[in-house]
Amino acid sequence: MASQTLTIRKPDDWHVHLRDGEMLIRVAPYTARQFGRAIVMPNLAPPVTSVEVAREYRKRIMAATVPGFTPLMTCYLTDQTNPEEIARGHGEGVWIAAKLYPAGATTNSASGVTDIRNIYPTLARMEQTGMVLCVHGEVTDPDVDVFDREKVFIERTLSRLVRDFPALKIVLEHITTAEAAEFVQQGGVNIAATVTPQHLVINRNALFKGGLRPHAYCLPVAKREEHRLAVRRFATSGASNVFLGTDSAPHSREAKESACGCAGIFNAPYALESYAAVFEEEDALDRFEAFASINGARFYGLPLNDETITLERMATHVPETIDGLVPFQAGEALPWSLLT
Repeated sequence: MASQTLTIRKPDDWHVHLRDGEMLIRVAPYTARQFGRAIVMPNLAPPVTSVEVAREYRKRIMAATVPGFTPLMTCYLTDQTNPEEIARGHGEGVWIAAKLYPAGATTNSASGVTDIRNIYPTLARMEQTGMVLCVHGEVTDPDVDVFDREKVFIERTLSRLVRDFPALKIVLEHITTAEAAEFVQQGGVNIAATVTPQHLVINRNALFKGGLRPHAYCLPVAKREEHRLAVRRFATSGASNVFLGTDSAPHSREAKESACGCAGIFNAPYALESYAAVFEEEDALDRFEAFASINGARFYGLPLNDETITLERMATHVPETIDGLVPFQAGEALPWSLLT
């Protein structure tokens, strides 16, 4: 008989969007309930580009969450990023990583990097200090098919970065393709990947099931089934360089269900239940703790959490809405429940 509970070290979320203002207050508690730490994305409007702005944003997050939750801040890279500001923020413990958004790739990325060569001095400084580079891995060339943007980014940009900065630690975030899984698997100790629950669960058919489904739309978009299965195999393989990163990215229902719906899936409330279901389906529950609680901390050089969490084999029914937001897998039943 299968065990009815699963107890693991408290997990961390190595990629999340907590937004700001009223939305921060609404969504941050869901991440803090499930995770001990979370790497917070800097794509606010305006973006988090200075040490002082990052400090103030961290204070707002801590005010919106329970004691014991630790937000880990990131710097938004632009063409004008000062390498010494990066080094100062990292040295003072404000930033754990810097985030590369190709300009125009996703939400609030207009101020992102227009040419990777513009930030080579910053990347060299990061390589010297051991600061991690988090990457949204898509090209924005309009001539490239939206479903090929990750693959082309790996070919054109990421391969060059790895060659030019062999000691730079790089996380290719929210991978969605077989090419990304293969690249990271073969990339050596300084290359890692995060994987979202949605990219383990849905393929691109979910965007068009019975009509246009805006709540299945995120960037990078879900890909063909063959890619979902490749990412799923990698995530559940036990490899030490792949770990949990929800990319939970809430938008109001009105912003999603509009003539130009926003990209982003709000999965924070039941992220662990979603991941656990996938690992059980792949007969890999014995590898779930490493994926959720160990691999990311070790890649970032942080201590493991001492606390534990327990999931129980009991159905969780995901509501249609949560605080006015539509969550991932709304209306579905998941086989695991997080005990509180």
